Amino acid sequence: MRPSYREPYPVTGAGVAVGAVTAFAWLLLFGLLGRDVPGYAWWTLFAGGLAWLAAAVLVRHGDRGVATGVAIVTAGGWSIAAAIVAMRWAQSGDWPLW
Repeated sequence: MRPSYREPYPVTGAGVAVGAVTAFAWLLLFGLLGRDVPGYAWWTLFAGGLAWLAAAVLVRHGDRGVATGVAIVTAGGWSIAAAIVAMRWAQSGDWPLW
């Protein structure tokens, strides 16, 4: 008989959904702190960095499904912030983050 190995914390859809909703709320709350495009972009980068640190800790010591949801939504939030910065840059011709 061959041994069967099981993961202690298997990735589940519910875990990914919880991580996604949590990261969405986290990024939304920090994004609302910005009063203009540069403020929004910097707050989103800061919140995303903290979220990815939390995801790294969860991957190592906790639920990897939640970490996956956090990482996916954070990447999406950073993409939205980058698109907004790029649109402002294209409209004004001036780099908005400095």
